[in-house]
Amino acid sequence: MEQQKKGIRKHYIDNLRNLTILLLFPVHTFMIWNNFGSRFYIWQGENKILSTLIVLVNPWFMPILFVLAGISARYALEKRSNKEFVIQRAGKLLVPFISGMIFLVPFQTLYARKFFDHYEGSLLDNWKYFFTHLTDFSGYDGAFTPGHLWFILFLFIISMITLLLFRFVPYGKLAASMEKMPAFGVLLLFIPIWLMYYLGNFGGFSIGKDLALYLAGYYVLSNDQVIEKLERNIKWLALLCVTGTIASVAVYYRFSYYGDCWVNFIGWITILVLLVAGKRFLNQKTGFTRYFNQASYPVYILHQSILVALAYYVVKISDVLFVQAVSVCIGSFILTVLVYHLIKLIPLVRKLAGIK
Repeated sequence: MEQQKKGIRKHYIDNLRNLTILLLFPVHTFMIWNNFGSRFYIWQGENKILSTLIVLVNPWFMPILFVLAGISARYALEKRSNKEFVIQRAGKLLVPFISGMIFLVPFQTLYARKFFDHYEGSLLDNWKYFFTHLTDFSGYDGAFTPGHLWFILFLFIISMITLLLFRFVPYGKLAASMEKMPAFGVLLLFIPIWLMYYLGNFGGFSIGKDLALYLAGYYVLSNDQVIEKLERNIKWLALLCVTGTIASVAVYYRFSYYGDCWVNFIGWITILVLLVAGKRFLNQKTGFTRYFNQASYPVYILHQSILVALAYYVVKISDVLFVQAVSVCIGSFILTVLVYHLIKLIPLVRKLAGIK
């Protein structure tokens, strides 16, 4: 069955990735009012409702990107050599990461310094400050941070180190074992994923957990028979996912509790349900698919710097939370798409942004 479907592109993988990246606009907009005990580049004080909306999606919306990347890597390595894969990943991830660290992330820390410290210096002085000061890696004080590009960096590192593993433990060697795993066994994979969270954890960003998610995507969830098994068990998986998510949101809203084990469980089961739902409802190539297959990573790279800069001015113009949130979310999306189309016209900049 796997062999028969090898040549068929699974469009739901692309559509899930693209939709998840678009979800970053409201999530990072709501971070302006988070009550997690940490600031954002622009922070307007705590709002429990908006923070709870972040909690609604936070357990799964970044983890699923690593799972989808693992699934995509399996299909990519079927038609590319290791050398071709490395070159492709370097162009799509490493080059944009380096250029983003030089030109984009210092830009958003500039606005953080303007907002919190009333900084009035130049962009160049802030750029120098950014690369010569190290504090907590948040960047909210203008010091060095990978910012939102941590995802691009982690994904590139994981993509490279797993190539050696895939050589010695190829997909085909484990495929039969994965196909024998019951749906409940797939669900229990959240345990090693959760435990890997404590390996290589940098302020809550864990390369260990992301590696585990990537491997789960490559070896387990890229297997058609595993997905079909999850489809047959979707009723109880979906019920558990919905009730667990409601419980998480209710507990957070009432008690501000956000436990590691529970979050990893809810995140993993939501990913399983979304994959089944995606296969059923999103497995077609549309204009949206074609557009964002090329635009999704450049949009990811650009979005937060633009959002932070826009938020700095919006919160000064209006005191109405609804107006602020809608203006920042929709405005940053429109500006990001416009900038994306602008840089597509400039060959050198296009390469720096990882655009084909």
